This record gives sequence, structure tokens and C-alpha cells, in this order.
Amino acid sequence: MKYISTRGGMSPVSFSEILLEGLARDGGLAVPESVPSVSPAQLEQWRSLSYAELATEILSLYIDDIARPDLERICKAAYNESVFSGSEIVPLKPLNQSMTLVGLSEGPTLAFKDLAMQFLGQVFEFVLAREGRKLNILGATSGDTGSAAEYAMRGKLGVSVFMLSPQGRMSAFQRAQMYSLMDDNIHNISVKGVFDDCQDIVKALAGDVSFKTSYHLGAVNSINWARICAQIVYYFWAWLRSTDAAASAGTDVSGFKVSFTVPSGNFGNILSGHFARRMGLPIHRLVLATNENNVLEEFFRTGVYRPRASAETLATSSPSMDISKASNFERFVFDLLGRDAKRLAQIWKTLGQNGAFDLSAEKARFTEEFGFVGGCSTHADRLNTIRQVQEQSGVLIDPHTADGVKVAQAFVEEGIPMLVLETALPAKFGETIQEATGKEPPVPEHLKSLADLPQKVVIMDNDVEAIRDYIKGRALR
Repeated sequence: MKYISTRGGMSPVSFSEILLEGLARDGGLAVPESVPSVSPAQLEQWRSLSYAELATEILSLYIDDIARPDLERICKAAYNESVFSGSEIVPLKPLNQSMTLVGLSEGPTLAFKDLAMQFLGQVFEFVLAREGRKLNILGATSGDTGSAAEYAMRGKLGVSVFMLSPQGRMSAFQRAQMYSLMDDNIHNISVKGVFDDCQDIVKALAGDVSFKTSYHLGAVNSINWARICAQIVYYFWAWLRSTDAAASAGTDVSGFKVSFTVPSGNFGNILSGHFARRMGLPIHRLVLATNENNVLEEFFRTGVYRPRASAETLATSSPSMDISKASNFERFVFDLLGRDAKRLAQIWKTLGQNGAFDLSAEKARFTEEFGFVGGCSTHADRLNTIRQVQEQSGVLIDPHTADGVKVAQAFVEEGIPMLVLETALPAKFGETIQEATGKEPPVPEHLKSLADLPQKVVIMDNDVEAIRDYIKGRALR
């Protein structure tokens, strides 16, 4: 398995090479040369596997430069009961007869990002030790990526993390999770701006090939293919668990379709579902749910992609989705254009010049060929949905997951289970949960004193050169 760039300027390379690179050197994103297919018989053979074993099977289809025994050890180290709450790793929680929550928040930072980050932490350390290299991870977070990455990388040999976050744009719990880490290899930078400003700085520095090479820069947010790859696993897991009862009763479930609703900001989570669908997983619809920052919803409704300026990006009660420039969207557009790298590069050039591009001529294919539909949600919707879900099912959900549940309701179809991907535990968003229910959400015992811990963070201007100098003074060399 080799990897190429969406913009066509990179010779095919191995998984380990793109793992340590992040953004491709031509400014594009790494994608597999071809997408492996999984037969119904193969899928059925996986039914009895643990999560770590399933991860080994699926990831081995994309990773052939790490020996199978080593990949097995990496997956077992990432996915076990000492890291996640319970042996299932990803439990399914029924909300009603037609809708089920896919529990992705059982990890150390209580967010879905842990599922990929725990794998990244293990595979980074393995590859760096094997090749005698060091890596300085440069990332941007709107809330959950940062803490998940830092918890996965803390204390790892040969790795330092420089994480940019938007000042005042995360919940107090999210800030405390990140800034309370005192490990020498963790560097938190609070940027005076919004998430898109942080992401633009990361892309500017990662796009400077000389600086990137000299300071061994890598990526841990979803521009890194390994993140997308690791997230594919839970789509397969959720399909298997949702069809277990029928399969055990002797029903032939091959081809049995389900739909997934995915709260989406940077398009990474739902992109993993897109690849799972391309691999042959029987997915009917991929329902994209946004908050008031509905740039992606607008694209799937109109065919026009028009990111908003930083000043137009709203601060909402589902802050991890307060994103207007979805850095993973390029990978989907690459597939939409028949993997035509020249046309993709031209469209992104148009985006840079005009602030938008129009693919409305392809609009019918969004759903017919790729299964995508979309919807958006408001603050009032989130509050109502949190209340209704708790009253009807006894399950308390966070604001991002509430966006997903609200949007999913419009796309429920008879005979097709709707699986909603959980984003995080409600504990991370206490103010909104209190507003919705009148009560503070429960906090896991081991995190109850989190707010009282000292915090380590540096506040910086939205300035590429200032942050470049900061990294120069602290990077592993």
C-alpha cells in the first residue's frame, strides 16, 4: 500500500513516511493509491474479534511496512481496559427503536478523538524508535483534539507536542484537560484568534518545507492520514455490533444497511465513514451534522463551498465544531473529482483566489453515489435535544452529539438503523448541560479535581513568525 497526494506532487510513499510528514510537501493531503475492499464473508469472519483485533485487521489493509506482530502489539497497547472504560472500547447505547448512540467517549479525555490518538501515540513511538528519529508535532485544536493528542503523546520518547488553541473559545473543562499537563514534551499555545487562525498557522509552518524538515515537524490532527485510518475501525465495529442480534438468530445480514450521523467540524470523522463505505461496509447514508457554522452543510445542500472569515465564525455551545475551513474536505473532493489531482489543485487555487468554489454540477452525486446528506442545528435545538434524549432514554448527551441527534431525526428511514456517533461526554460542557437540564453533568471520579490543578500555557498573538520562533527554541532536534 502506497500513498499519494491529492494535488499530485508527491511520488508514492509508504505509510510510515506519511505518518511522520502530516501535510504533503505539495500542500495536499495524503490518500491511499487505492482503497482496499472487504467482502461480506470477510466482514462476517471479524464478528467475534475484540476491538484491538478488529483494528489490527483493518489497519493491516492500509499499513504494510509494519510487521503484523508489531501492529498487533501496537493495537493491543492502544485499545485495552487500562486505557478505555470497559472491554468493549466502543459500546452501543440505544436511544429509541430507530436510533442508537455509538459510544466513542470511553477514553482518557472523554472524547471520540481518543480512539485515533491512542493508536497514533503507540505507532509514532514505534516508528520513531525503529528509524532513530525525533518528531515535533504541531497541531491546532478546537477543543478535543488537543487533549486527546497530548494525553496520547505525554512521556513518549522522541516526541514533543506544540498545540495551538483559540483563546477563550474552548470550555473550561477542555482548557483544564490540556493546560494542566506539566510534561516537558507538551507545549500549549493559546492563540488570540479562532480555530481557523490556529489551523492556518499550522498549515503555513507545515508548508514551509525547509522549516518542516529542519525541525522535524509532524501532524497529529486529521490532516494526518493515520487519524482517518484509525477512525475507520469504529464504523466497522458499530455495524458488527448493530447486526449481532440478527446474525446470532441465523439471519443473513450480509448487505444489511445502516446509516451514520456524524457531528462534523473538520470533516475528518465523517471522512473515515466515507472510506469505510468505499471499502464495502453497507452504509446507506452518511448524515453530516453541523452547528451554526454550517459551511459543510451548505456545500452538501447547494454544491458551493464558501468558508467564512475568522470574524464570521460564530462561537457556539458546541465549540469543537466552530470551524469554517474543513481541512479534510479536500480528500472527499479528490474522490468526487474522480481522483483528478490537476483539477483538484485548480479548484483549490480558485478557492484561494475567490474564497469559494462551485461544484453544483456534481450535486446529484453527493447522495446518489457517495451517500452524503446534511443538516444543521442551533443552540435552542441543542438544549431541546439534550432534554428530550434524557427524558426519553435516560441517556445524557453532550452538545455536539445533540447536534447529531437533532439532524439525524430528519433522515431516519424505516428498516434502516440510524447510528449517531457520540462526540464527547457531557462533563466537558457543564454550562450547556446545566442550561438544558438544570443540573451539572456527572464528572468521572478521577477528573473531579481537574479544575483545581495548576495550568501551563503561553498566550501568543495570531502571528506565524512569533510561533515559529517559539517552536525553534523548544523543538527536539
